[in-house]
Amino acid sequence: MAMFIRVDVDNSVIEKTSGLAQKLVEVCPVKIFKPGSAPNTVEVVEENVDECTLCDLCMQATEGVKVVKLYE
Repeated sequence: MAMFIRVDVDNSVIEKTSGLAQKLVEVCPVKIFKPGSAPNTVEVVEENVDECTLCDLCMQATEGVKVVKLYE
């Protein structure tokens, strides 16, 4: 379990835009996302979450991803 942040994904938002799931997988520099089991969805790779650099690229791509800081 991550100590510093939590990544929340709303796949119902991501599914609405074709190619968005793949974009999230590609844009993350520390590989927090992987393709989901359903088409055009993503899953969070929990063991990579604490490597997040808080670059906000995923949140700029969609409102379906939220990075929550657990220490504030």
